[in-house]
Amino acid sequence: MIHFFKQKPFLSDLIPDGYVDIHSHLLPGIDDGATDIEDTKFLIDGLENFGFRKFITTPHVMVGVWDNTRAEILKKESSTLAELNAPNIQNRFKAAAEYMLDFQFRELFTKEPLLTLRDNYVLIEISYLSPPIQLYETLYELQTHGYKPILAHPERYNFYHNNLNEYNKLKEAGCYFQLNMLSTTGYYGANVAKIADYLIGSGKIDFIGSDVHHVRHLDYISKKVVLKNHSLLTDIFQNNSFFNF
Repeated sequence: MIHFFKQKPFLSDLIPDGYVDIHSHLLPGIDDGATDIEDTKFLIDGLENFGFRKFITTPHVMVGVWDNTRAEILKKESSTLAELNAPNIQNRFKAAAEYMLDFQFRELFTKEPLLTLRDNYVLIEISYLSPPIQLYETLYELQTHGYKPILAHPERYNFYHNNLNEYNKLKEAGCYFQLNMLSTTGYYGANVAKIADYLIGSGKIDFIGSDVHHVRHLDYISKKVVLKNHSLLTDIFQNNSFFNF
């Protein structure tokens, strides 16, 4: 007997109606995401077709690459909202940021408020080449300033793939984990998908984000999930309702 229900689902079928995305690059011309307002509109339309309802977009803040400031991001948010023509968009689209833990980050969060996803929950990332030397000191200091760090796409840091205990240390250090949904369809490669499966199966993933930059990302939302632990994704998707606004 063929058990069709055991087949891998399509990622798009797992996304709940009203889904709140907490990681994307939809502000036009501010980083490596949407290039102009038409690009922004196209991406939003595509995501809405998959059930996305609200968007907390998170432009990069990265010294020497994307030197975005709080003021510049908020100004771009305001101009983007003025140009978008979508139902109730003012109440469904807002900007936060994705902060690189680089050498200026500690100075940044001690001098001005960070752009958070909600309350004191802040999205952070680390270099794909190697973790910061003072990673745990920075995480501790960030929390002493009242922030709760959400580490973006932990499954994509290759230097942790052969040292899985580091994920335990990061959780113990106070990090929430945000999975990139495209990792479940193999977009970033088999190794990343394998680690995503491990993190999901071991209960370490707290939230999911699209991290959408361009139309190719939309294409992969239509593909099948390649993970064994795909049944656990439903509850993780629902966790994102915490960020409803």
